Amino acid sequence: MAKRQPIVRGLRKRWLLNSVGPVIIIMVLIAFLAAGVIDSTYYGSARSSLEAKAKAGADYFNTYTMNSYSEYYRAASLYVASFDESDVIELQFLNVSGRIETSTRGLTAGTSPDTMDISRALETGKVASFNGPDPATGERIMAVSSPLVFNGTVVGLMRYVTSTRQIDRQVLLTGLTVGALILGVVLLIVVTSLIFINNVVEPVAEVTEAAKRISGGSYGIQIPNRYSDEMGELVDNINDMSMKISQSEKMQTEFISSVSHELRTPLTAINGWGETLLADESSDRAQLRRGVGIILKESRRLTNMVEELLEFSKMQDGRFTLRIEPVDLQAEFEDAIYTYRELFRQDGISLEYEDGGEVYETPISGDPERLKQVFCNVLDNAAKHGGSGKRITTSMTREEDSYVIRIRDYGPGIPEAELPFVKQKFYKGSSKARGSGIGLAVCDEIVQRHGGTFDIGNAEGGGAVVTIRLPIEEN
Repeated sequence: MAKRQPIVRGLRKRWLLNSVGPVIIIMVLIAFLAAGVIDSTYYGSARSSLEAKAKAGADYFNTYTMNSYSEYYRAASLYVASFDESDVIELQFLNVSGRIETSTRGLTAGTSPDTMDISRALETGKVASFNGPDPATGERIMAVSSPLVFNGTVVGLMRYVTSTRQIDRQVLLTGLTVGALILGVVLLIVVTSLIFINNVVEPVAEVTEAAKRISGGSYGIQIPNRYSDEMGELVDNINDMSMKISQSEKMQTEFISSVSHELRTPLTAINGWGETLLADESSDRAQLRRGVGIILKESRRLTNMVEELLEFSKMQDGRFTLRIEPVDLQAEFEDAIYTYRELFRQDGISLEYEDGGEVYETPISGDPERLKQVFCNVLDNAAKHGGSGKRITTSMTREEDSYVIRIRDYGPGIPEAELPFVKQKFYKGSSKARGSGIGLAVCDEIVQRHGGTFDIGNAEGGGAVVTIRLPIEEN
């Protein structure tokens, strides 16, 4: 398996390739286009200037001096002698053989330049130009030849020749200037892009490192948040995730410890009384009944704990389902009241029920077994945590389109700081009561799946109150 590149290098590389790369390509294309424009502008301007001079001169000669060769030659010699740009431009007069007859540079007289402008002008009778190395000297030149016509026939050429050294220098300097500007723009884009991507990569690397530490078991660590943008939101979410994982890990650890303790206590009682009864050879029926009663009581507690654990397991893996049917909610709730009333009386706790003298005949759609499980769990919870108040009151009313069931104890209540967490899985808070800590979470899940709400709070005058609200579906 190939080794994965570090995220910092990967992000920076992708950013440079995908964002800066196209910009650099565009700037290079612009550089080539600019070079073509500069070349065309400078050389085109020089060519146009020479062509204008050649055409004007040829028109003059064609109009006024082509009556005889002697008159033409004399006029050409005078024109060459009076040419005032001879320091930068060479003026030549050529015959139809392409040989120079007279020139502002006398040394070239009698030679044949043999460039394309000469042959093209002689063949077409039109102005022709040439840009390239001089066949004789190798120097880069620009030449323009304009035909001289007598009686409709080309009898010679007027040719202007200039070195392109100065033009080449101007083109080079302009090209270098444009190239430097483009290079500066590219460097500026690269530098600003690197600064930008570094400002993104560094926090990403920091967050990645923190995520690795969290995945490695360092739950609860917090990343310093120095950002006010989307990265800051990401850091806040990761910090929140880390804290929640830490809390969940802590609760699961406490849950395992609590369950181990809760399982050990009834098992110890069962084992102890089992050994006691086996060793007791007397026929004391009172002792026997007492021992069997304790064994049954502790067995029921174990059964309830195992059922809660099974329900939690079903919630975790998605096997938690409901068997929906019409439910007489009042009947199910009253069954739970009657079931627990005698058990609570034995512990000195009175269980009161108030229905307002009404009979609620409209059924709801739900799972009767699950709903009764909720009622029994809440009643048992009220006895465990609020039993010191020696009183539990229950009521059922209809409020608009919902049935509302309230179960209140008169114990010490729930500390305000613990109220937001009492429905979380494994949470037991400061309570010393026995239990797994998942009963209320299961109740909340069942009620929510019935489309209702499950709320826990402190009642006025002391004690805690559970409010179960379930919707009514009218026919």
